[in-house]
Amino acid sequence: MKKIGFLSFGHWTDSYGSQVRSAADSLLQSIELAVAAEVLGADGAYFRVHHFARQLGSPFPLLAAIGARTRTIEIGTAVIDMRYENPLYMAEDAGAADLIAGGRLQLGISRGSPEQVIDGWRYFDYAPASGESDADMARRHAEKFLDVLKGDGFAKPNPQPMFPNPPGLLRVEPHSEGLRDRIWWGSASNATSLWAAKLGMNLQSSTLKEDEGGEPLHVQQRRQIEAYRDAWKAAGHRREPRASVSRSIFPLVDDRDRTYFGRDARDRDHVGYIDNMRAVFGRSYAAEPDALVKELAADEAIAAADTLLLTVPNTLGVDYNAHVIESILKYVAPALGWR
Repeated sequence: MKKIGFLSFGHWTDSYGSQVRSAADSLLQSIELAVAAEVLGADGAYFRVHHFARQLGSPFPLLAAIGARTRTIEIGTAVIDMRYENPLYMAEDAGAADLIAGGRLQLGISRGSPEQVIDGWRYFDYAPASGESDADMARRHAEKFLDVLKGDGFAKPNPQPMFPNPPGLLRVEPHSEGLRDRIWWGSASNATSLWAAKLGMNLQSSTLKEDEGGEPLHVQQRRQIEAYRDAWKAAGHRREPRASVSRSIFPLVDDRDRTYFGRDARDRDHVGYIDNMRAVFGRSYAAEPDALVKELAADEAIAAADTLLLTVPNTLGVDYNAHVIESILKYVAPALGWR
């Protein structure tokens, strides 16, 4: 394991006990948590994108703001739902945010998960082509996005432009060199991880996965990562791929931790259905640091991945979440091979 970052869903709610009561709270506290995580030595600040929800829905202003406030931490998403995205406009936004951040964006994209409304992408004026599913549309958008990020010109210039043009066909601007290699695909299945490898995307595997063998999540994810790396090698890509897994991990080091998570009953995987797919949902880890180290050392997917994303309970506020991150980095991560 080379890198550890946090993953926030950016929830806000005015329910009792919430420290994040508005969209402004969520956005501003997301920036502050990224700043705090960098100070603590964490490697990444990642955010989940959901539409029609009281969560983070428009990632690029947030990523750009974090990029302007930080210097070293990776800044990313896990994931952006490509059913909702215009690939060219997204390439402009991503290029601008990456330049502001000095080339630190790590963008996770995917087909997305079930949303708050039925076929929400239709309200954004997107629809699958004839014979396509919404997942097919997401992958088509993703392939177009990847192609545009190469930086090749494709648009015929106006012979009488308002401003002088460089020679040849034009590309969308601003272009950020190297961003194409920092795109990840959030994969819930073995098949889509192989597709991602073929296209040269890094791999993100979440806290749930299609149940393709009846084994524990961590075993299935380890097999997924191995198959992905084999497919990457077969595709002939020159650089080394990256692979991440997400986990909910809470060291119990003080009374706050024990109050919030000392009785967490999600200590084993469970199987359910999501979008008519049989899926295995991963367990949470909450224990004293020494016990956590032993439990996590047996997680085959964490051992196989190079990046671990820690899902954080963002509604508990910046101070508490920084405490959780610090506890993991100080008491747990070194024993698992981090740095």
